Amino acid sequence: MTETSDRIEAFRKEQGDRLLILGHHYQRPEVLRHADAIGDSLELSRHAASAGNAERIVFCGVHFMAESADILTAPEQAVYMPRPDAGCPMADMAWRDEVELAWNQLQTAASDEWLPVVYVNSSAEIKALCGDRGGSACTSSNCGRVFQWVLEQKKRVFFLPDEHLGTNTAFQLGLEPDDIAVFDPAAGNGGLSQASIRRARVIVWKGFCHVHTLFSAENIQNVRKELPDAKIIVHPETPHEVLRLADASGSTSQIIKYVQDAADGSRIVIGTEAHLVQRLADEQQGRVTIKALWYSMCPNMHKITESNLHQLLETWPEAARIRVPERIAASARIALDRMLTL
Repeated sequence: MTETSDRIEAFRKEQGDRLLILGHHYQRPEVLRHADAIGDSLELSRHAASAGNAERIVFCGVHFMAESADILTAPEQAVYMPRPDAGCPMADMAWRDEVELAWNQLQTAASDEWLPVVYVNSSAEIKALCGDRGGSACTSSNCGRVFQWVLEQKKRVFFLPDEHLGTNTAFQLGLEPDDIAVFDPAAGNGGLSQASIRRARVIVWKGFCHVHTLFSAENIQNVRKELPDAKIIVHPETPHEVLRLADASGSTSQIIKYVQDAADGSRIVIGTEAHLVQRLADEQQGRVTIKALWYSMCPNMHKITESNLHQLLETWPEAARIRVPERIAASARIALDRMLTL
């Protein structure tokens, strides 16, 4: 333990349950050691929503996660980030104006047949648009359940902003390639005709996670040659041509459970963010051999350091507080609450 670490722990002890520190699985280990709860986006959203005694919530993750925490907590609770500049490029791939244009195009082609489903890796404004139109947010843990909720209503899914999570989820539910279309905001009319819109049961936005699109089919083929007895599990944000070659796929929490449930002596190769892969390798050392499918780190998650956390707890700068305007939060809360219910 360092002096910085000791000071953080002393502050946590002094504050008690008035302070809640949340840490995403992709954070550095020296940051996670101070977290009251570690989880994926869905788990941390639930922690934030139920943190009734906490006056201050510190979110060690990226910006959209802290926005969701602010939306789900009471007005008197304050949400902070050690590095408020830790953003998510995928969340920035869908802007409200262009999403509204796309939505209107879908409505023109097949009126009243669409429901929006927005991945939590999105801005509060996109979640608000989704809530206003009767849709739901989702995480990689419950995306399939949310898709089923839409399809069971005989509706069609408009999913954004991650093309790959949306496509993989649709295939896992048994949909065919002709049932899925990609809306490209950079192309005229999204690159889709009215006929192709009417034919689709799921339309996915052309966005991606740069961490998970780094994995390739060649990576998997190389593992099959070098470690033929290894099992490969990847995150569903990977492209479909990669995921279909793996033995399993799952959210960060599902990947962790897959590793924990593995038999002693197993070899598991994981396609997700490097911090989580290394943490699992350290935790399972001597029981299960863990290797990365390829080294892929999220630079925004990596921005947050133990020193950043300590500085925040010492000074509480207003610039580090995350505030979502209530006019946006009220609508976004509808989409997030529906996600938590489903």
